[in-house]
Amino acid sequence: MTSNFAAIILAAGKGKRMKSDLPKVLHRINGKSLIRHLLETMSGVALDRTVVVIGHKGELVIEELRDFKVEFIWQKEQKGTGHAVIVTEDVFRGFEGTILVANGDVPFLSAKSIKSLFEFHTLNNASATCLSADLDNPRGYGRIVRQDNTDILAAIIEEKDAGPEIKKIREINSGLFCFSSRDLFWALHQVTDENVQKEYYITDSIEILRKAGKRCAVWKVSDSLEVEGVNSLEQLSSLESAIKAKKI
Repeated sequence: MTSNFAAIILAAGKGKRMKSDLPKVLHRINGKSLIRHLLETMSGVALDRTVVVIGHKGELVIEELRDFKVEFIWQKEQKGTGHAVIVTEDVFRGFEGTILVANGDVPFLSAKSIKSLFEFHTLNNASATCLSADLDNPRGYGRIVRQDNTDILAAIIEEKDAGPEIKKIREINSGLFCFSSRDLFWALHQVTDENVQKEYYITDSIEILRKAGKRCAVWKVSDSLEVEGVNSLEQLSSLESAIKAKKI
């Protein structure tokens, strides 16, 4: 398969803090599920294929998205974001292009931003591009460290590893990335689960690519609301209020 752009949507999680047995991406905001908001947006982007990774009660996600042209891949064990992506590897064999990796709980990411991210990634000939945003309160998020104030990504430093100076940085990792398809799976095969959670993290692939001399870049979205995810019922309510205030 020759081509341009594709997307992997991560939708396997239950969302432990949602206090519900429903897959997290099926919680609703403004009358629609989180993942439906995202898939409706992506229908306005020219994608060769869209793959949705499902796990906990995945059959409900399949039912919710029955009217979208997407492919489903099961992640039988939830072992981290890196693992969620690598289970799609067979689907992308022969695919030479750019893959967007996005969480299924970001309902207000815009088609304009997705297209701009793809364009930036392509023009910069990057192996990986991280979508970032500035937050007034970045606590809890991984911080973006740029190389000499350029568009080159030097590091993503998690809050738990950040010193006082790093914690002052307001630019955060949104968890959304663009990758060269070939570089993505090459790097993921080198990611290990040597961490407290014993999980495979997609962010570890960035450092692997950097050490291999590959170009990793960062592109910042202007409105941080676009990358706001949902991890609790409180966040769901807060995001809905913010959207109503903007009349979106």
